[in-house]
Amino acid sequence: MSSWCAAFCCHAGVKTALLDARSEMGSTDILEKETSGSLSNGTSGNVDAARRLARRLYQLDRFKRSDVAKHLGKNNEFSKLVAEEYLKFFDFTGMTLDQSLRYFFKAFSLVGETQERERVLIHFSNRYFYCNPDTIASQDGVHCLTCAMMLLNTDLHGHNIGKKMTCQEFIANLQGVDEGGDFSKDLLKALYNSIKNEKLEWAVDDEEKKKSPSEGTDEKANGTHPKTLSRIGSTTNPFLDIPHDPNAAVYKSGFLARKIHADMDGKKTPRGKRGWKTFYAVLKGTVLYLQKDEYKPEKALSEEDLKNAVSVHHALASQATDYEKKPNVLKLKTADWRVLLFQAQSPEEMQGWINKINCVAAVFSAPPFPAAIGSQKKFSRPLLPATTTKLSQEEQLKSHESKLKQIATELAEHRSYPPDKKVKAKEVDEYKLKDHYLEFEKTRYETYVRVLKEGGVELLNSSGGGPAGLKKSHSSPSLNPDSSPVTAKVKRNVSERKDHRPETPGIKQKVT
Repeated sequence: MSSWCAAFCCHAGVKTALLDARSEMGSTDILEKETSGSLSNGTSGNVDAARRLARRLYQLDRFKRSDVAKHLGKNNEFSKLVAEEYLKFFDFTGMTLDQSLRYFFKAFSLVGETQERERVLIHFSNRYFYCNPDTIASQDGVHCLTCAMMLLNTDLHGHNIGKKMTCQEFIANLQGVDEGGDFSKDLLKALYNSIKNEKLEWAVDDEEKKKSPSEGTDEKANGTHPKTLSRIGSTTNPFLDIPHDPNAAVYKSGFLARKIHADMDGKKTPRGKRGWKTFYAVLKGTVLYLQKDEYKPEKALSEEDLKNAVSVHHALASQATDYEKKPNVLKLKTADWRVLLFQAQSPEEMQGWINKINCVAAVFSAPPFPAAIGSQKKFSRPLLPATTTKLSQEEQLKSHESKLKQIATELAEHRSYPPDKKVKAKEVDEYKLKDHYLEFEKTRYETYVRVLKEGGVELLNSSGGGPAGLKKSHSSPSLNPDSSPVTAKVKRNVSERKDHRPETPGIKQKVT
C-alpha cells in the first residue's frame, strides 16, 4: 500500500485534487481575516446562519456526532461557510499535526461520501495551516501529510493488508512533494511513530458503541433488509472504504469453488493457504460476496462473509487457460492484483460469471487517480478508487476509450526503449513490471470498452448469465447517485503496494 500516500501527495495527484475541490467550493483560505459581510461573497444573513449551525454542530445541540460531517462537506457555498465557522472552534496553535487531527476527530464522526469527507479534511488542513503558518510550508503540504497519515493509519492498523509499511518507506513515498522539496525527516519520523503507536480514531455516537462490529442496524419494517450495515472494525480512512449497499442489485449468484492463487501485488499465496473451498457466490452491486450458506435476502451478512467478500471495481475476469487441473475455471484479477481462481459448474456458468463481473467493473469503476510522481525511479500503479463512478454510461465509455488510448501509447513508447543489457538487474525488473502492468491494463480497458459498446447497463439488467429465477434487490448502483451507499470494510482492494512484485514476463508463475 506504500504508494497510496505518494499518489495523494504528488504534484499531479494532490494539487489536482485540491484544485478540483477548490473549484467546487471556492477559495478555501481561512476567513477570520475577512469581514463577515464579505465572507466568500455570502450575505451577512448567510454568514449568521452558518455560524448558528456551526455552533449547534459543535455543541451537538440536537445533532448526533454522525450528523456533523454531512453538514461540513457538501458541495455548496453554505456548507463551505458552515465548515469554516465550525473549524474556528478548534485552536491548533502550537500543536503537532497528528495531535491536531486526533483533537479534531474527538468532536465528530468522519462519515459520509468520500468526496464529502475529503472536503472536511481540506478544511481541517487549512485551519491547521492558519494556526501554524511557520510549521509546514503550505496548505497543500498540510493536506498532503494529513492524507498520508490517514493512509498510513489504514496500512498499520487495518484488516487483511499483509506487510506493514516501514518508516523508511513512509519517508521515501513523500520525497519531493513539499513544494518540490522534501518534508523534514524528523517530522515524518514523528508522524509515523505517532500513528504506529496509537491508531487514529474518531468519535462515534453512543448507540453505535453498543453494537457489535458485525451487527446490522435498523431492520426494515418487513424484516427483509437491514437499512445499513455496521463497519467491520474501525473505519480509519475515507479513501479506502468499499461501498456496501444492502439494497444493491443482485446480478448473479450460484455455487463456486474458490482458490486463492496470489495475494496483494501478485505475491504467490503460501501453499498451505491455496486450497479449494466452496462458497455460495453472490455478485451484488460491485461486490462479490462468498458465503458458506446459500444466499437469503432476509439474512444479514456475517463478519466472516464480509472478510471473504471481494470488490470487483477495476477487476478483470477471464478463463484460466493456464490452469489444467480442473475444468470450467475462471481467473479474477482484482484492483490490488490479487488473483483468485473460481470453478463453475459448467462452461456456460463460467462464461456467465466472466461476463457479469466484467460488466459490473466496466459500468461502475470510477476513473483512476494519477500514479505517484516523485524523485524515485520505482514504478507504481495509479490509485484506483473503490467508489462508484459519477459518469453517465456515455461518459464512462469515453473515459475508458481515452484511458485505453493513453495506455496503448504508453506501452508502445515503453517498448521502444528497452533497458540496456548493461543496466542493473533491479532496473530490468522495473522495466518488466511496468511492461506487464501496461499490457494487463490494455487488456482490461479493451474489455471494458467492448462491454459498454455491447450495452453495459442493459447487459447487467438482462437475465443472461444468471440462474433461472434470479431476483434483483430493491435498487442497483447508480451511475449518477444522489446519495452514497453505506460503506463497510469489505476485503480491501489497494492497488499501490510496492513491497511485492506481480508476475512479470521474466518470472511468470504458472497457475497451480
